[in-house]
Parts: sequence; C-alpha cells; structure tokens
Amino acid sequence: MKQRHAIMWLKASTVFTIGFGLLMVAAATPALSAPVAFMLDLVFAPLDGGQGLTDPSARLLSAIGGGVMAGWGVSIWLVLTRLAAREPELARVLILGGLCTWFVVDSSGSMLAGAPWNVAGNIGFLLIFLIPALQLREANERTA
Repeated sequence: MKQRHAIMWLKASTVFTIGFGLLMVAAATPALSAPVAFMLDLVFAPLDGGQGLTDPSARLLSAIGGGVMAGWGVSIWLVLTRLAAREPELARVLILGGLCTWFVVDSSGSMLAGAPWNVAGNIGFLLIFLIPALQLREANERTA
C-alpha cells in the first residue's frame, strides 16, 4: 500500500470513527437510541432485545463515549492532514499509540463488563487503522 493510499484509508477510518461517535451521542436521546441499543444487544449475546439505553446514566455514558470517539477521530484527522506528509513516522507513532491504548483498555473493559463480543468488533476497528498506519514511513524507508 502506497503512503498516499494509506493516508486516504486512514482519513476514511477517521470519518467512520467520528460518525460512530456522533451516533453514540445521538443515543443520549431516547428517540435516537435504537442503533446503539441494537449494537449493545449484539455484544451482550444472545440477540434478545435485553439491552438498551433506557437508564439516564447509560445515555450519559454513551454521550461521553461518543464525544471521546468523535474527538479521537478529529485528532487523527489533524495528524494526517497537518503532519503525515512531513513526518510520517511521527504520525504513525501518534496514531498507533492512541490506537493500541484504546484497544487494550476498551477490550479489557468489555471483558470485565461481560461483553466479549465487543472485542470482536474492536478487532475490526483496530484493523481499519492498524494496517494503513503501519504503512506510514519516512521517504528513505519507502524506497528501500
């Protein structure tokens, strides 16, 4: 994967991340919570309609988590647009540092919460960032 394609893929991943975060924020409003409630039901298998966002504290945590996701997406976008072309190695380190921290913390918390299927979703999310981020290299490394 060429570096230009890696950056385009990462930008698409950040748009997805921001959108997912905004979806979580929207779930703070009961009338808009169905997509996130369905996702919760999936990760707390079996799919039985047993989970939802009926409790105000769950809606608050969804809003906070969604805000963090959207902010993380914007931060990665800024790294890509302001830094990656000049210092791809630094951009890679910044993206991978946050990505790996998120993956370990979120996946561990998911297991502790009894939602192991969320880890499967996290692996997919990890890969949409990890694969292209590993392609960000200094110019002399790209030609070697």
